[in-house]
This record gives sequence, C-alpha cells and structure tokens, in this order.
Amino acid sequence: MHPSETMVNDRDTHNRDRWQRMLAGVRHRRRPVASALELFSSVVTTWAGSSSAFAIAVLVIIAWAVTGPLFHFSDTWQLVINTGTTIVTFLMVFLIQRSQNKDAVALHLKLNEIVAAMEGASNRLINVEDLSESEVRLLHRHYGRLAELSRENHSLTESHSIEQAVTRHAFKQKRRRPASVSDPMS
Repeated sequence: MHPSETMVNDRDTHNRDRWQRMLAGVRHRRRPVASALELFSSVVTTWAGSSSAFAIAVLVIIAWAVTGPLFHFSDTWQLVINTGTTIVTFLMVFLIQRSQNKDAVALHLKLNEIVAAMEGASNRLINVEDLSESEVRLLHRHYGRLAELSRENHSLTESHSIEQAVTRHAFKQKRRRPASVSDPMS
C-alpha cells in the first residue's frame, strides 16, 4: 500500500471515529422526557401509517354509524364522533409535521453529502434550504439559465455547474461564429 493511501485511510478512520464520538455524545446528552416523547411519537407515527390503524379507524366509524339508531341520531351521538376525530386530527398534525421535519433534515443531509463529495458540483447548494426565499429564487433562475443553455446546445444529458456551462457555452459560440460568417450557406 502506498504511503498516501495509508494517510487517506487513517484520515477516513479518524473522521469516522470522530463522528461516532459526536453522535454518542448527543445520544448521551438527551433529556429523558425528550427521548421518551421522541420514541413515543416515532412508534405512533409508524403505527398510524399501518394497515391495522386504518382498519381500526374504519371499525370505529362503522361502530359509530351502527349505534346511530340506538341514540336516535342525536346531537350527542354526532358530537362524540366530531370530538374524537377533531382530537385525533389535532394530534396527528403534530406527529406528521415532526416526521416530515426529521425526514426533510435527513434528506438534506444526504443531499449535502452528495454535493460535497462530487467533484465539480457547486458547493453553494450545500445547506441551500437555509437560504432566504429570494436567494432560493435567484439560484432557481441560475439553474433555469443552465437548462436553457442545455436546450440551446441540444444536449439535455450533459451536467455542468452554472459557471462551467456559461464558459463552455461562450466557448462553443465563439467556435461557431467564424464558421457561420465564412459559410454563406449556413
């Protein structure tokens, strides 16, 4: 093994160990109530998305509908289902939001890792979710321009950073101009 490969492997091992120590420290510092709530919400979120949860919800609605004639379809009978569904909906909004937030953060971290690892990728996209709306719109316009350049070159499969695309596009245009000026048939 070459000495530079050994250094890279040692650095990778050191970085991996450092991350594991950091994660262990975060896990150790968790507050017991927060950990219990996180575990509970995770279990409930998983269960609420299951077929058995759906089946139970359908059975509750059927039971409620069947008991309608027993209670003469009274206001109280209607209030029971309205109150129950309102409470469940209220709590599920927070569980769903929590789950989506965690998933979004995990997805952003994965994308950040890909952007950081890819040679030629624009690092300005790392943590792009933290930018203001106007900054995101500005980046969107830049990438729209990149797509425009690809369409102009009839090459939708090439991938470049904005800077590379603009430079390459300008270079291609310079190469094409002399040929189009000297050739009256084009």
